[in-house]
Amino acid sequence: MTVRAGEDFALGRAVADVEALAAAPLPAGGPVTAEGDPATGEWAATTGDGFRVVPLWESGSFVGVDGAAWDEAQEAGDARLAALTGELDRRWGGHHEVPVHGALLLHQAGEPVPELFAALLDEDCTGNLLVWGPVTAGRRWIAVGVGHSDGDAPLIMAAAVSDRPIIAPDPPAWL
Repeated sequence: MTVRAGEDFALGRAVADVEALAAAPLPAGGPVTAEGDPATGEWAATTGDGFRVVPLWESGSFVGVDGAAWDEAQEAGDARLAALTGELDRRWGGHHEVPVHGALLLHQAGEPVPELFAALLDEDCTGNLLVWGPVTAGRRWIAVGVGHSDGDAPLIMAAAVSDRPIIAPDPPAWL
């Protein structure tokens, strides 16, 4: 669960959160650290060497949801991401897609994964990333994505900022 659980998706807030993320200071080194809400412990952010990841929205649970209702919920999450992507495209120009599948396979196999991707996967953020960059005067790369770890888990929309290009790791050689 994230600090966004139970909140309605608000496009204006999501855009403001991404813009604030793009301007925020980033650590230059140190361990990857997940931050939880002091009261609930729910995931609020993860920072690591040159990056920060935050949740933007969390859907309701998919427990007991199947068939057409599951498809509709998935489509609603995709529509929210498309709306956010449209706003960010207007600000920063076109984006490109970075697949997360290779990182997920490496992670599941116990192989090393770049820290930014490991941080996303550790919080069940498994959707492909839509990436802009470099943007801002500080030459930042921004990514957003929506996904979930299994059929019952909620969708999580997250945003990441990095001071270096966001590039998908190669999938495992055994593929």
